[in-house]
Amino acid sequence: MKTPMLAFALSISGLAVAQTPAPAPAPAPTPTFDRVLDRQVAYLEGQLVPLVEAQPADKFNFVPSGGEFKGVKSFALQARHLAAANYLFAAGILGEKAPVELGGDDGPENLKTQAEIVSFLKGSFVYLHKAMASITEKNVIEPIKAPWGAPATRLSLAVMTVGHGFDHYGQLVVYLRTNGIIPPASRK
Repeated sequence: MKTPMLAFALSISGLAVAQTPAPAPAPAPTPTFDRVLDRQVAYLEGQLVPLVEAQPADKFNFVPSGGEFKGVKSFALQARHLAAANYLFAAGILGEKAPVELGGDDGPENLKTQAEIVSFLKGSFVYLHKAMASITEKNVIEPIKAPWGAPATRLSLAVMTVGHGFDHYGQLVVYLRTNGIIPPASRK
């Protein structure tokens, strides 16, 4: 007789525990320009850095050959260009000179290896996060000069950063898939 009563008591206590409400989740931080924009940069970084790291070092200078790929940048040059642009956009937002030598449109020519280029790319995101943290409600649409001299706002440079990054992300995905590599974001 004791065993059925014990089982019944345990099942009733299990229901009581199962019906105990979970603690309320912590409220989300108040959205601010810097937080919203930084979240977008973090998402771009989370997609782009693993993608660049996925290309084997021996294929870093790969350029697709079939179709309409004549004259396109190699995988390495695309990654270097992206990092240089990140630094350029961030410097514009911050109103300062970039903390590293950017070289030309394709970034510093002395960066050749996968490790050097990935390090340059990661550094560009550190600088971008600093730039996003500087954007406030007061300065978000304040007129500034883009690094190339045109009128801009911090918001326009931040949006351009994410758009530019994902444009190249799409191109780099093609390069990976052409080499038989599934991009990290597409893996199960």
